[in-house]
Amino acid sequence: MGLIILFGIFFLGLIVGAPVAFAVGLAAIAAFIYEGLPLFVAFQRILSGISVFSLLAIPFFIFAGELMLHGGISTRLVRLASAMVGRIRGGLGMVNIFASMLFGGISGSAVADTSALGSILVPIMKEKGYDADYAVNVTVTSSVAGVVIPPSHNMILYAVAAGGGISVTQLFIAGIVPGILMCLTLAVAAYVVAVKRGYKGEAFPGWRALVISMAVALPGLLTAVIIVGGVLSGILTVTESGAFGAIYAVVVTGLVYRELKWEPFKVAVLQSVKTTSLVMILVGCASAFSYLLALYNVPEMLTSGLMAISDRPLVIFLMLNLILLVLGMIMDMAALILICTPIFLPVAMEFGMDPIQFGIILMMNLGLGLCTPPVGACLFVGCVIGKIKIEQAVRTIWPFYLALLVALMLVTYVPAISLTLPGMFD
Repeated sequence: MGLIILFGIFFLGLIVGAPVAFAVGLAAIAAFIYEGLPLFVAFQRILSGISVFSLLAIPFFIFAGELMLHGGISTRLVRLASAMVGRIRGGLGMVNIFASMLFGGISGSAVADTSALGSILVPIMKEKGYDADYAVNVTVTSSVAGVVIPPSHNMILYAVAAGGGISVTQLFIAGIVPGILMCLTLAVAAYVVAVKRGYKGEAFPGWRALVISMAVALPGLLTAVIIVGGVLSGILTVTESGAFGAIYAVVVTGLVYRELKWEPFKVAVLQSVKTTSLVMILVGCASAFSYLLALYNVPEMLTSGLMAISDRPLVIFLMLNLILLVLGMIMDMAALILICTPIFLPVAMEFGMDPIQFGIILMMNLGLGLCTPPVGACLFVGCVIGKIKIEQAVRTIWPFYLALLVALMLVTYVPAISLTLPGMFD
């Protein structure tokens, strides 16, 4: 009965439109009351959930991403991508994907990627003769790389939700190859669609222009190098690297590029505070929720249920992917990471999957949810920027979905893709 109350109130909250954090928190408190547990235990779980040192890195990553968004970094990355791959057939589609890979590794946010690069590239692509749905679809799906390519604050949430026994550094390294793989499969899809629709490439600007674009974009790209490199070298912790990255972002956007004026700076600060507050509330409420999931033995029940269907790891992993894909379509990514990790991670490990590999698979599945209706934040943002209806984008987005699903299946069934690089840094 307690489990019914827990999930019943949670889903009721979602149905009536309550914020996810409130739905999670109210469901947990109701279950605590039903079980006769003191309410101070629930609030202890909420406070202990946010009293985790590694969570301090999240506001720094978010702030650095906002500074990149408002400080001119994205514009320079687009120019670099255009100089490198713009001459290929359907070149602006390739530019979009390549720029997403570069910017995603700095912002760590798919929505920020869609907002920043979409605002620049979608109008340009439409002006150059590309259909609006193509421009939006490429922008939206390529932004998913932002949640996989390091640094990504979502990986910190996963490490915390997993109980703190997983290295954030290892997760960062593990996301590099899958993130590149996602971009490569999307590039193939973009090229095939571009050829089918008759899109042309841009003229090659010359090696001198390429070198200049690279030199101009380099200070911005170094933000990711400082954050990831500081962690990999052991010189900085994840939190310290996030702080240094944020400071460096201020210097680059304010003093080197001179585009971060007072008003954009205020917007970046306010948006960072708002996003961080939402994340921390959600983390605390999800901690109490996870305590009850363990109390009710939900992971063990799920494992038994799946084993009743099949005991083959290949089948179990496919079912886990399907469940996560469906959940990603209807719920916010951060909430799903915090709720699904304590449920599904033990199941995946029971069938032999490494927790690092599962973390990357979780990111890829939930990232896909960001560009699928009904709760696809990136899809909504992209359609607003492209000035088209969601139905129009969804009708022609399937080749890009297919490309991401190919990458997801490869990462799921070929562990070396996500585990080889982390193994080299053990």
